[in-house]
Amino acid sequence: MTAVSGRDTSGTAARPPEGRYGSALTADQRADRKLKAVGAVLGVLLLGVVGWFGYDALAGSKISAEIIKWDSVSAKTVEVHLEVRKDAGAKGYCTLRAQAESGAEVGRADFRFDQSRDRIDKTVTLRTTERATSASLVSCHTD
Repeated sequence: MTAVSGRDTSGTAARPPEGRYGSALTADQRADRKLKAVGAVLGVLLLGVVGWFGYDALAGSKISAEIIKWDSVSAKTVEVHLEVRKDAGAKGYCTLRAQAESGAEVGRADFRFDQSRDRIDKTVTLRTTERATSASLVSCHTD
């Protein structure tokens, strides 16, 4: 059988030698490739969604604050002028502490900030067990 313009002498199309150019994919192999592609796309989407929710949970709504000034009003109280910055809808609290001259902690309290504003200036009163010589902001947290 001699090939003439891509056909053998019997009139059927000539085929390349088996295994020379790879084998043709079966229907099952094509279905497996499609499932792998769909699975990869869905996996990437799932990772994206989990990443977004994780980022939002960690960095989404924050409360930050700083002490503008403080004053030891008496041997048992300290007034602290606190400036709080947060997302307008965020609710949370900040923890303040007061220390005596010896460095011992003489007062600690949490102050809630549930207002719907994004910036709050507030003077809070921290009760102490003895005269405080310093007041500090420990931390702020959202609910």
